[in-house]
Amino acid sequence: MREKRLKNTEWIVGIISLVLLAIGLVALYSATQSTELNEFKKQIQWFLISIPFIIAVYIIDYRLIVKLSPAIYIVFMVLLVGVLFTEPISGASSWYQIGDFLSFQPSELGKIFVIMFAALVLYKLQLKGKREINKPWKLLIYFIAWAIPIGLIILQPDYGTASAYIFAMLFMLFVSGLDKKYIIIAIILVAVLAPLIYSNLPAHAKARLEIFLDPESDPRGSGYNLIQSELAIGAGQFFGMGLLKGNQTQLGYLAPKTTDFIFSVIGEEMGFIAASTIVVLYIVLITKSISIAKNAEDSIGSYIAIGVSGVFFFHMIENIGMTIGLLPITGVPLPFVSYGGSSLITNFICIGLLLNISSRRKKGITFNNKYNIYGN
Repeated sequence: MREKRLKNTEWIVGIISLVLLAIGLVALYSATQSTELNEFKKQIQWFLISIPFIIAVYIIDYRLIVKLSPAIYIVFMVLLVGVLFTEPISGASSWYQIGDFLSFQPSELGKIFVIMFAALVLYKLQLKGKREINKPWKLLIYFIAWAIPIGLIILQPDYGTASAYIFAMLFMLFVSGLDKKYIIIAIILVAVLAPLIYSNLPAHAKARLEIFLDPESDPRGSGYNLIQSELAIGAGQFFGMGLLKGNQTQLGYLAPKTTDFIFSVIGEEMGFIAASTIVVLYIVLITKSISIAKNAEDSIGSYIAIGVSGVFFFHMIENIGMTIGLLPITGVPLPFVSYGGSSLITNFICIGLLLNISSRRKKGITFNNKYNIYGN
């Protein structure tokens, strides 16, 4: 049985994540020369810490974790409420500070358990058939499961992370058998309500959108980071300026260069070839994740895998898009590449889940009869 699991496992998703991590570490090494490699060293530590989590998530049947997800979901909702009363960092109350050097962002790790809980909700709502999700009251239950964490994250405020949750929600809903009429209605509502939503955005959110449209309107203020990012990527050309030789990176013009703008560091010092390689790696990772969802043993596994795909897709599109001026800056990290402990551990746990789901295909054991979650 163990040999069959190892054979079934889509190891390519793990390999890609390690390659992305390696590229990120090279970029972090170059970007942290002025800080004695602090973030570079910490990122290696966070990766080592994430290894036992990956192994545990791969070994334990994901359906057992899903069975526990309602309780864990509640715990994270409490954490998301509590974090609102912490001291803001960079304008957002998103972190619990533990000691002088350790911080924890519950909205990052919460992605995993909200996806698993939402997968369980979808499963229960569709016990009488996949089309059951089209009943308005069942659709409302699904949205409420997502609306609570999304609303709490918006209150921090952290629109980037909230958007990642929304993408996971939509990806899962799209494969759940949702009627096309709901998709059409949603598109029309977004188009109609967009002006109203924009008019009620906080001042800083409006400023980000305005700067995205015209960064030159405030080149030394709100538009500064975007302009420096575009200069850095443009200066790299095909093969880059070389490690430790990027002007924007090494002279301190690019910030925050270890998190939001790590892709700009890669573009400047490693060039178009390395930057485009990263894009290709993400495309393969997301495609493989969708394939895992398609071939999963049960709907629970499918929903989890597609939810993870949605998170990876959003982070890739938003981070790379904002560094080249195609999308507004939201402070979204690039998975496996950007510096960040909570983000790195979360992403590797997601990889562990994908490996777990892929390894258990064709076993013929359903979620319901394996764990008897309904007590019958």
